[in-house]
Amino acid sequence: MSGTSGTRRTPRGLETRSRIVDSAAKLFYVKGVNATTLDDVRLASSTSKSQLYNHFEDKLALIHAVIDVQSKLVLAREEQRLRGVKTLTGLRRWRDTLVQANSLQDGPYGRVLGAMSIELSDNDEQSRQALNASFDAWRRMLVETLTRLRVLGVLAEDADAQRLGAGLLAALQGGYVLAQNARSSEPMAVALDMTLDHIESFARS
Repeated sequence: MSGTSGTRRTPRGLETRSRIVDSAAKLFYVKGVNATTLDDVRLASSTSKSQLYNHFEDKLALIHAVIDVQSKLVLAREEQRLRGVKTLTGLRRWRDTLVQANSLQDGPYGRVLGAMSIELSDNDEQSRQALNASFDAWRRMLVETLTRLRVLGVLAEDADAQRLGAGLLAALQGGYVLAQNARSSEPMAVALDMTLDHIESFARS
């Protein structure tokens, strides 16, 4: 982030910055990036104009910060949830956790990344690259999980972890979009279930 990246922050300043970024992430998901103004973010985060501009010189700087923070949050959660998956039942539990979190509207979580990608990928190259890196890291985690299942003998040797992992991430992100529009987690659950059914077709008998 230009303009403020080298500034040393006090604990209070860091808390203010975090509150601004969190408020922006929620607004970007609910209203959309383009429809959200800095005044919207300022009001939602209960900050003054001077406080907001002290941390972010413009809206684009705030967008980049939201991508960075949300990506780290999502990837940390996914790494924790996926690293212990050693069975197909464990993979179903991972699915259940995501669907439940979406049903409870448990923060933007992975949804905001997909929503931002739709709006920003054709308009801001820095955002596109950052979002692509996040999705690629998420895909690699899924591939590693499926590879682990194959090594453990849960999945057959002909199970293509690369393709299956890419398909699983596509189902998840597409499910987020459909769930958002439907105001229901059902489309997301269906998309994940169909993909997991396909993965389970490679299960060793």
